[in-house]
Amino acid sequence: MPKALFLYSSREGQTKKILSHIEEKLSDMEVETLDLHSVENIDFTRYDKILIGASIRYGHLNKNLYQFIERHREQLDKAKAGFFCVNLTARKEQQGKDTPEGSVYIRKFLVKSSWKPKLIGVFAGALYYPRYNWFDKMMIKFIMSMTGGETDTTKEVEYTNWDKVSLFAKKFAEL
Repeated sequence: MPKALFLYSSREGQTKKILSHIEEKLSDMEVETLDLHSVENIDFTRYDKILIGASIRYGHLNKNLYQFIERHREQLDKAKAGFFCVNLTARKEQQGKDTPEGSVYIRKFLVKSSWKPKLIGVFAGALYYPRYNWFDKMMIKFIMSMTGGETDTTKEVEYTNWDKVSLFAKKFAEL
């Protein structure tokens, strides 16, 4: 049975939830899922495919993601590897913000990172207002008010398009 390594950089857990959904769609593949921030050395040759998922916070991917990629870039370049980012801007599907071409975050990633994944995805995340500390709650509410999003801080709203995630899973399986 082919084996895949899923790595995630997530703050509230939506990225990991998306990886779990992808894993469910890959019934003919053994998947190991690890928090990218707690992994030191990885033997990528043990895996047939690699998938990295990372979330955006205040317009940026975690700097540790870039450090991880630099440490393992040679192995990632050789692997059948994909990458996706999770952000709230991707909820604007009608504006193309949920595509690699239309995502400012993917464009920034491709400039900042020396790794060029074979497959790239962009998914809308989730708003978990009740889980945020006061500062984050107010900052995210301000950003959402500027971008036409949910501002009721008592709500949790999931924007992830699960059909789109399933399609990405199929593309990942075909790598």
